[in-house]
Amino acid sequence: MRILLTGANGYIGMRLLPQLLEQGHEVVCAVRNRNRFTSYDELKKKVEIVEIDFLEDSKAPEKIKNIDVAYYLIHSMTGSTKDFDKQEAQAAENFNLMMAETSVNQVIYLSGIINQEELSKHLKSRKKVEEILYKGNFNLTVLRAAIIVGSGSSSFEIIRDLCEKLPVMITPKWVKTKCQPIAIRDIIKYLTGVIGREECYNESFDVGGPDILTYQEMMEQYAEIRGLKILIIGVPVMSPKLSSYWLYFVTSTSYRLAQNLVDSMSVEVITKDTRLQEILNIEPIHYKEAIKLAFYKIEQNEVISSWKDSLSSGRFRKELNKYIQIPKYGCLQDKKSVQIENPEEVLDRIWAIGGLTGWYYGNWLWKVRGYLDKLAGGVGLRRGRTHPNKINAGDSLDFWRVLLADREERRLLLFAEMKVPGEAWLEFKIDENNVLHQNATFRPKGLMGRAYWYSMYPFHYFIFEGMINKIAKGNKKK
Repeated sequence: MRILLTGANGYIGMRLLPQLLEQGHEVVCAVRNRNRFTSYDELKKKVEIVEIDFLEDSKAPEKIKNIDVAYYLIHSMTGSTKDFDKQEAQAAENFNLMMAETSVNQVIYLSGIINQEELSKHLKSRKKVEEILYKGNFNLTVLRAAIIVGSGSSSFEIIRDLCEKLPVMITPKWVKTKCQPIAIRDIIKYLTGVIGREECYNESFDVGGPDILTYQEMMEQYAEIRGLKILIIGVPVMSPKLSSYWLYFVTSTSYRLAQNLVDSMSVEVITKDTRLQEILNIEPIHYKEAIKLAFYKIEQNEVISSWKDSLSSGRFRKELNKYIQIPKYGCLQDKKSVQIENPEEVLDRIWAIGGLTGWYYGNWLWKVRGYLDKLAGGVGLRRGRTHPNKINAGDSLDFWRVLLADREERRLLLFAEMKVPGEAWLEFKIDENNVLHQNATFRPKGLMGRAYWYSMYPFHYFIFEGMINKIAKGNKKK
């Protein structure tokens, strides 16, 4: 079948794509920016890519007019606490208009479990999108899931952060809320299993794992698998705002996402039917096994996608292209160059920068900067990186965003998502004479921006000098 995959750059989309290709389907990937399509090169050669922004576009591009099935995997919750529901409704309306110009027969939508009378804003939005999609001129199949457990998923990474970093937790009362986690492998089985099945047309199904657990039990079982000892002390007086700050400072989540998660965590998300499990004959994976499988992927460096690489996990809300051309005027710069002997080894070190590798020099200063950024409402350093030595445009890299990662051009360009009074770029480039250039560029905003740059200049001098020398010479130690 010819399939349109929306949200192809998202956590689910990147997991789903290889399975669709393996099953022999012809796939058209819809992304807002083709330069951010970060699947492996061998997969890119097997798909068609089309640029669509469902918040603005409602006309069907020629490439998608002859499709059989479409996946609707568009969500906006991480981007805003105020109007993400309006954005999700608008995107669904535009999607319906676009599908009216195509030959699509079935649309598959991944939603949330909405079995409680009182729903969070997030779940109300999912329900509204479902209602809008049911008005489309196609057969709709809705899969309603609770939290998804897999390497790189927001739920898994938040639990991982909490358990790995806090042996003692003072927790809000929502840790007693029950949910029904589902393994990412099972989600993919359900998403691919319903393709073309008429008994699944115009139906909504709950899908979940075999375990009903509180969030506290999920953390305790995680700790058991990892051999950690944790003590969880629940308190009834922690307000939603304090809970949001608690999640924000301890985990790698953004404050916007933390607010929406806390809002949703007060609602039980438990399945009410197992019809689809029986139709597709799926034996769901237990929570503990899902944790073990996630760590197998992490240990093998096979994490395909991570929620942290979403643009909405940082300062960006729009396209990256406008930031690729570093401005020449009105900027302050720190430029350093050094002759190198082995450019391939140097490129390897550049491509491994950040995350567990660190920044090669003055790592404790980078950590202090990340902590200060977190206090100021920024992303901090906890996002790390998805893969230890692979980088794609659009990836998050600690408190930077990758704008350009061109191995052939021997150039890496980063844009700062930390809280700064201006805009900052960090560029590494090896020229034809095997000279490594390291350029830090800052476009200040007003007097505060200039004051910031000059106050940081003494630190920049030592950090940037040490960093380029250790990248060039290969000394990774702090």
